[in-house]
Amino acid sequence: MFKRSRQLSLRWIDLYATFHPPQGIRKFAMSAAQKPQIVFVLGAPGSGKGTICKNIVENYKFIHLSAGDLLREEQNTEGSEHGDMIKEYIKLGKIVPVEITCGLLKKAIEKSGASRFLVDGFPRNQNNLDGWEKVMSQCVDVKFVLFLDCSEEVCTERCLNRGAQGSGRTDDNLDSLKKRFNTYSNETMPIIKYYEGKGMVERVDSNRTLPEIFEDIKKIFTPFISQS
Repeated sequence: MFKRSRQLSLRWIDLYATFHPPQGIRKFAMSAAQKPQIVFVLGAPGSGKGTICKNIVENYKFIHLSAGDLLREEQNTEGSEHGDMIKEYIKLGKIVPVEITCGLLKKAIEKSGASRFLVDGFPRNQNNLDGWEKVMSQCVDVKFVLFLDCSEEVCTERCLNRGAQGSGRTDDNLDSLKKRFNTYSNETMPIIKYYEGKGMVERVDSNRTLPEIFEDIKKIFTPFISQS
């Protein structure tokens, strides 16, 4: 009799624990559910990442974090520890060390306090991806990669036009573009392929006009928002 009563008591304890987990467990589950959601936006220089992100922000209330803009802002900040180095890397079309870029992104995400972010132009190579996984994987939830697929010819024309119109970007010139496209093909495309293998890539043809591109964007983001 005593044995049976003890078994029943243990069963009730198990049931209670199932529906009333300890506070520490509840806190962990809640914090996991509240992780900021991340969409990486990748594509060649001139594929329209900034323009498309602006439209997504206006229509779906994401926060847009451009790795390139954060780096350019840092290089122009008076007294920046890394300003000169960032400037040299950008000029040469090279990828800035991941510790710097990840640090800037993490700071921007924490400062914002928002729940959904477009991270534009990152990760750009395996080192970026490894650094992100090390620093950010426990803090955020990467939902998918938006891949803006655009030909080199169209991208080059857009970048040169942007430079001619006074974009203020030191890398909007033909010499820098060649280096940037080479970096993109050799280092960023493998990252896109990696995420494709995980079923996490949403591809959009960005050779077209903005209204045409955004029709496809809506087909991706409207269901995503409704399910989040």
